[in-house]
Amino acid sequence: MKQVAANMAGTVINVLVQPGDEINEGQDVLVLESMKMEVPVQAQASGKVVEVKANIGDFVNDGDIIVVLEED
Repeated sequence: MKQVAANMAGTVINVLVQPGDEINEGQDVLVLESMKMEVPVQAQASGKVVEVKANIGDFVNDGDIIVVLEED
């Protein structure tokens, strides 16, 4: 499985994808808030979303897996 990881620590303020969505590399998948800045997290690979592991209000750390993509 391909995975999308958080690129920084922060609180999830918006989830932009859901299971079943087809996403492209570079597409925003969710938005984190850190130090009063909104930072989009982008997919590092293309594919179909299988699972979203983060919800609005969750705190994630740098490197945490937030989205799982179907393997080609």
